[in-house]
Amino acid sequence: MSMLDFGIQSKSNLIAQLLQVVGTEGVITGESDKRAYEIDWLNKWSGHSSLVVRPANTQQTAEVMRICHANRTPVVVQGGNTGMSGGATPDDSGAQVVLSMTRMNTIREVDSFNNTITVESGVLLAHIQEEAERNNRFFPLSLGSEGSCTIGGNLATNAGGVAVLRYGNTRELTLGIEVVLPDGRIWNGLRALRKDNTGYDLRDLFIGSEGTLGVITAAVLKLHPLPTARSTAWVGAKDIQSLVRLIDACRSRCGERLCAFEMMTHESVALVLQHVTDVSYPLTSDHPVHALIELADMNQEGLANMLESTLEEALDNGDISDAVISASLRQRQNFWKIREGISQAQVRAGKTIKHDIALPISAISDFVSAATAAIGKEQSNARIINFGHIGDGNLHFNVLMPAETDYATMTRNTASLNRVVHDLVHQANGSISAEHGVGQLRRDELRHYKSAVELDLMMCIKQSLDPHQIMNPGKLI
Repeated sequence: MSMLDFGIQSKSNLIAQLLQVVGTEGVITGESDKRAYEIDWLNKWSGHSSLVVRPANTQQTAEVMRICHANRTPVVVQGGNTGMSGGATPDDSGAQVVLSMTRMNTIREVDSFNNTITVESGVLLAHIQEEAERNNRFFPLSLGSEGSCTIGGNLATNAGGVAVLRYGNTRELTLGIEVVLPDGRIWNGLRALRKDNTGYDLRDLFIGSEGTLGVITAAVLKLHPLPTARSTAWVGAKDIQSLVRLIDACRSRCGERLCAFEMMTHESVALVLQHVTDVSYPLTSDHPVHALIELADMNQEGLANMLESTLEEALDNGDISDAVISASLRQRQNFWKIREGISQAQVRAGKTIKHDIALPISAISDFVSAATAAIGKEQSNARIINFGHIGDGNLHFNVLMPAETDYATMTRNTASLNRVVHDLVHQANGSISAEHGVGQLRRDELRHYKSAVELDLMMCIKQSLDPHQIMNPGKLI
């Protein structure tokens, strides 16, 4: 028997075993049908899988992993396929199985007294938000892709979003998880407890592991009281350091009511106005930087006055140049559409070298000045599209290349500009991945910026849980 015949027979045997577990509706083998699972939404990463498996429950997921483990078949776990770092895309070998979790989309329980919701990993983030609201509760994780991303993907990447400033990222919004290990064992860690000091925190080990240690199949998530009042403002300022001072003022005067503080440079806003329809510029003149600020509370009384007085003080001391507080839902939605339209505008405007970085808030202004100058020396025809969740130190410091830039030039520039930006981030004790994950995009760079001890600890954990290296190979580490 030739090696080709052996490979075909092995694949046939694998499909037969998996069909017995998940049935015909749970296995996709056709080349055209598989394609949607083999390419990411950015059209940046693509590969070829041997097949796509879609289990309907935890037990089926466990059986699938047991079979793949026994056959040494590599597995790429995939949720909504909305990632930014290529972490859910198979390689070109054709040997990897894509494990799609989208059939596991049941909301198992809402416990209003305990303020928790238990969901399977394939539930869309937007559906969790809607179910929470139906129960007069609030699930604060909010992303631009919330209508298509799954909570499993959010957990795998420890997603952030626009409400981290008040509520924390996905890890902080999670009480317990259920995980299928690489060998098919099930760890039921679905504990709805806020205090549990009975050993190592296994939950946090799997959250943010990008599918390299196991398959998260369900989670117990924290709910919060549903805010009934919001006050939202759009601000123009002369520089980022002025916004840093404004963040401090908002925290001091508004406390936990401050739930979002988003920053956008003039270049970012102008890009949206050029490429996104149905948006209007909120102010009467241009400003070097802008902020979108939102307060939320249970009582509208005094909320707008609190925000207004904070902004008036900032105007008086020169930290901001102009501001407008939304007077209607439509005006608030326009503010947010500008902010959320930046990613879409970048795709339409050209080729972007993306940087998802985290810095101490006190270091942001100096970093932006140094990085902008350094990139200008390296690539004079590039545009800096700098925006992000400045309230929690997360910037999307992106470099927009001219639309006519060819692939070879783009590849060369990406490597050199990444090093410029990330070296400066590292010098400021920051992180080269804040909320998008490492995936395959930042894997090799991680080795440059992590210490030998840290990398060794990560590899020890990986080897212990996944000795055959079948979980999402080529990603993260």
